[in-house]
Amino acid sequence: MAGKIPQSFIDELLQRVDIVDVIDRRVPLKKAGKDYQARCPFHDEKTPSFTVSQAKQFYHCFGCGANGSAIGFLMQYEHMEFPEAVEELAQGVGLSIPREQGSTAPREREDHGALLALIDRASSFYRDRLRNDPGAKTAVDYLKGRGVSGELARRFELGFAPARWNALIEAFAPDERGLAAMERAGLVTRREGGGYYDRFRARIVFPIRDHRGRAVAFGGRIVDAGEPKYLNSPETPIFHKGSELYGLFAARDGIREAGRAIVVEGYMDVLALAQHGIGNAVATLGTATTPRHLHRLFRVAPHVVFCFDGDRAGREAARKAMEVALTEMRDGREVSFLFLPEGEDPDDFVRGRGAREFEDAVRAARPLDELLFESLSERTDVGRADGQARLMELARPLIGSIPPGSYREIVIRRLAERTGFDDTRYLEDMIRATGATTATRAPPRPSAAARRPSPLAYLISLLLQHPELIAALPGVEGLETLDHPAAQPLVRLIGMLRAEPTLSTAALVERFRDTPHHERLEKLAGWNHRIVEGRLEETLVQYAANVERLAIDSSIDRLLGKQGLDEAEKADLKRLLKLQASRRLDVAGLPGDVSRPASRRNRGHS
Repeated sequence: MAGKIPQSFIDELLQRVDIVDVIDRRVPLKKAGKDYQARCPFHDEKTPSFTVSQAKQFYHCFGCGANGSAIGFLMQYEHMEFPEAVEELAQGVGLSIPREQGSTAPREREDHGALLALIDRASSFYRDRLRNDPGAKTAVDYLKGRGVSGELARRFELGFAPARWNALIEAFAPDERGLAAMERAGLVTRREGGGYYDRFRARIVFPIRDHRGRAVAFGGRIVDAGEPKYLNSPETPIFHKGSELYGLFAARDGIREAGRAIVVEGYMDVLALAQHGIGNAVATLGTATTPRHLHRLFRVAPHVVFCFDGDRAGREAARKAMEVALTEMRDGREVSFLFLPEGEDPDDFVRGRGAREFEDAVRAARPLDELLFESLSERTDVGRADGQARLMELARPLIGSIPPGSYREIVIRRLAERTGFDDTRYLEDMIRATGATTATRAPPRPSAAARRPSPLAYLISLLLQHPELIAALPGVEGLETLDHPAAQPLVRLIGMLRAEPTLSTAALVERFRDTPHHERLEKLAGWNHRIVEGRLEETLVQYAANVERLAIDSSIDRLLGKQGLDEAEKADLKRLLKLQASRRLDVAGLPGDVSRPASRRNRGHS
């Protein structure tokens, strides 16, 4: 049973990974003193405020507040889930991810493992039926007629679903619980009157593999008359159409070698191109292109070419893909569009004209910005002043959706050229004001009072940013019982560093990921506390004393507020009062000072 990723592995991973390398591959960095800088990829800015610390293995933007470890960066920049980001980093440094066993593993992971096993078993069944089922001759003849060789069928693990209503059910012979699992995996469908039947029947079966190469679903093409011509697995716990691309796992090497991915519309298009030596094609699964599709492709190569039919449906699909692609156009990425002659799909084109002509057409595909302005110009007359103004209005939200960077600036200049508008700064301001999404804008800054952290937050910030200071931290009386939202994470942080003083900033923050304190600690890890390097240890000790005074005062107030103290509580109060008198340190003027008026501190001491 797959379980959660052990914390010890996360620690080791963050020791092996260099965050500078991880970020520089996506956002080019420049050396700036002991750190690295870039224009922030998460908000619109003219001058760099995005800083990456190699020593801390942590990034922080002083403009919008974005910050985190290498794991956090992949989650925020690539929109990955936590396990996927860990896997991406682990593959890069040659580590295999272990899993903890036992009651801590989520039930969903156990269910996912069972569903994956069912899909894998079904894939073997379908492959066997393509070779050995008497009814598979029609499917084999169809594949041969489309130019699919036996070698290609084996490489893509094609199969055949017999025409019977329950061939898969009979092969699996499941009990009622097993049938329910097959339904969750999308293999069978429940009958209205009770019972189940096979979802795929009389179809060529195409296994759909995820980015890890695991079969998670199927597509099926009918071989006789009937509808629908193509049928996909339904959404399941292990399969989401908006995330997966047919053929991506098999095409990864071809995509890397070519430096581009070709996105086509059908399974047979992928097979036909592969049969002709074009091994960098993938297909969407009957859905429009999603940002998740592009995230997966851009992780393999910097250039994506969409290939559509030249008819109205193909143009409409291209428009939708264009709008999604604009939101993912960070610097260094390219998107192009190839429209085939009307009535031809990639399969027809490559079989009729050959691979070389198809590859020439791919290289000549039209850039994204060219398609953008062509589609907008069709909706207005740019030869008129009011038409040019309308073009600007139509373009504003689309260009505003492009992430800040060089590409957006270039597209703005192209808009200026097409409208004859000389003031590009005005266009930039207009588009920046549109914002496209709230995610590209820096959040409003809180007031100075709201930004001022407590003394506990100062301690947390100092220890996170300079873990080596743990050696100078004295014990803090009463911290464990202090009623303050930052007390518990501070206690835990101190305990971590006492046990493992070599943990980095990134590793410390990651240890709080599954807690309510994670977001706050991320901010404190990048917070500018304005304390000079030479006074860090001295300031840490002062803050520790300040926090201890707060804890002692709080404990005294709690005891004084009680009615009828027992002997142990009276002794504790007496001890705390003596401790309070001995701990009065001159910390006035220290940021986050919690000193109180003497009348309050001495209340009830007589």
